[in-house]
Amino acid sequence: MVSPDHPIPAAAGSEPTRTPARDLPLAPAPVAPPRRPLRVVPEGERAPRSTTAAPGRWLDLGSRGRTWIREDPGPEGAPALVMLHGLGATGGLNWAGAQYVLRDQFRMITIDHRGHGRGIRTKRFTLEDCADDAAAAIEALGAGPAIAVGYSMGGPIASLLWRRHPDLVAGMVLCATSRNFRGSPAEKLAFAGMGLAGSSPVLLPDRLVRAWGSLVCSLPVPLPEQVRDVRFLVDELAGHDPRSIVQATAAIGEFNSSGWIGQVDVPTSVVVCTNDQLVPPIRQFRLARAIPGATVRCVKGGHMCVAGGTAKERFLAALRQSCLEVASGG
Repeated sequence: MVSPDHPIPAAAGSEPTRTPARDLPLAPAPVAPPRRPLRVVPEGERAPRSTTAAPGRWLDLGSRGRTWIREDPGPEGAPALVMLHGLGATGGLNWAGAQYVLRDQFRMITIDHRGHGRGIRTKRFTLEDCADDAAAAIEALGAGPAIAVGYSMGGPIASLLWRRHPDLVAGMVLCATSRNFRGSPAEKLAFAGMGLAGSSPVLLPDRLVRAWGSLVCSLPVPLPEQVRDVRFLVDELAGHDPRSIVQATAAIGEFNSSGWIGQVDVPTSVVVCTNDQLVPPIRQFRLARAIPGATVRCVKGGHMCVAGGTAKERFLAALRQSCLEVASGG
């Protein structure tokens, strides 16, 4: 005799008994959280964000002119990092938030390159002049020898800084960059487009751009992080000189360090963005292989991973490790 508490098991190959949906227990109704009034958090109470840049000031470079730098002093006697930004960006945009992962070990200095942001005005942009500007800044700040950290266009500037002023460079961290940028027509077009995008606020009436940014930032509601920072973005890009951006794009296309990058004799780390469609990862790996003793750190992210999000968090973590590695001698 079979007990009703012990039903007969289903025969092999037969379908299991299904309980009708109407007999299933009802799920508890979701409980709505209590409503709370919205409150705009004052800037001073907000936690540090990856889109917050270090404080900035003007720096006089003598006969070269004056440029805009951002500094985070770090511990007393800490090694200096000279942060060199990419095409169409500024030191503040490219390296915003980096100070939070570097300041416990390094002194961090960013510089706006010529024709970018508040950088030196020039009639003719060259990567060599940018490298010499960085050298002048290192000397003016008494920060040498420093570790040159370059992103994209900042990579060629960092390597030129080492080549032209070897006594001022203790090491290099090269991110999302290459020995040359003479790629396919599509790659060249992408670089040109990035430069144009960086210059776009300059091509609009200044009053219109700034008024729009002020309006968005003044809305009395909690704004998404990207929108809240629009005023900073507009202010940084509004200083671009479109002519210099176009010339910088051409200078990148002509740059080629293949003939001498193998002579680098300082500790170097290459940070490769594995989803980069602007500077293909294979070019970044070739750069690393060409530099004696260079180490490689891979980041899952595209060329614009420095803009924010989880990709930026991964990039900043890799950047910190690379800087520590180079500072320790590789």
